[in-house]
Amino acid sequence: MINKIEVTIDIIIHATEDISKIFKAFEEVLDLKEEEFSIQETTGYFDNPITMLNIKMVKKQSQKFVKKLLESLSINQINELIEEIEERTVDSRFHMRLGKQELIKGDLVIREKDTIKIKIHTPIYNKKETVRIFSEIFQIVN
Repeated sequence: MINKIEVTIDIIIHATEDISKIFKAFEEVLDLKEEEFSIQETTGYFDNPITMLNIKMVKKQSQKFVKKLLESLSINQINELIEEIEERTVDSRFHMRLGKQELIKGDLVIREKDTIKIKIHTPIYNKKETVRIFSEIFQIVN
């Protein structure tokens, strides 16, 4: 299934955050270049400027990204993700979040606040196969 994987990353950047640091961290830690992201400018609830970054990867690029992502996570974090597959999966999409500030410091840490949203999608035709398929994907680095 790893050959049929798609990855989507969404990031919200507030006016107080330095977008260049985020792009630099993505390039250094996950090998994603600034020009690969789509950028959308919008305003928040209090008319504050917000930048939204998005990238969708398919085929070789998504496989390379997942491998790099899993190599950068600790074994404990990978095991935690495997244990939470059922709770994190909706419609063949595995949802996870990484800490934005930790990424800027060069670390990948699973967080739930101030995050980078990552969705990993692979076709799953039988819901009972979800845990097995995503477990196989997460085992590729072992």
